[in-house]
Amino acid sequence: MDKRQAIGSWLSGPRAAMEDAGADFGYRGEQLGLPEHGPGSLARPGRRLGALAVDWGLCLLIAYGLITDGYGQATGNWALLVFFLMSLLTVGTIGFTPGKRLLGLRVVALDTGTVHPGRALARTVLLCLAVPALVWDRDGRGLHDRLARTVEVRI
Repeated sequence: MDKRQAIGSWLSGPRAAMEDAGADFGYRGEQLGLPEHGPGSLARPGRRLGALAVDWGLCLLIAYGLITDGYGQATGNWALLVFFLMSLLTVGTIGFTPGKRLLGLRVVALDTGTVHPGRALARTVLLCLAVPALVWDRDGRGLHDRLARTVEVRI
């Protein structure tokens, strides 16, 4: 093996090295029964992070303008509470938050297709803890989605 090839496989990660060796991982979401492209396919991380940024910005505006009245030190804590309530109520009823809807995403349960309030509560609590959302599987789902048995898909 050439040194450049060995360094290239190290830089590109174990998945690329395994694919070079002949392993077939398929596309993201294939194991979940989702299509590769188009509506119903697995949402990409950039779009999901964008929706989270829109939702967090909206919650900061609500907390800053309506609750803390400009008191900056408490705004973040109140914004987290507003985010928790908004995410719980909107994902548990209609399946998306304002940011997800704006970017064309929806949260669905893997087995039934609709997210009932219990799953929405589990998902939202884990999302607000932040650490489970930073641990992803090979399909790109966060630990909060895996434990709640949900997935974010494109509309």
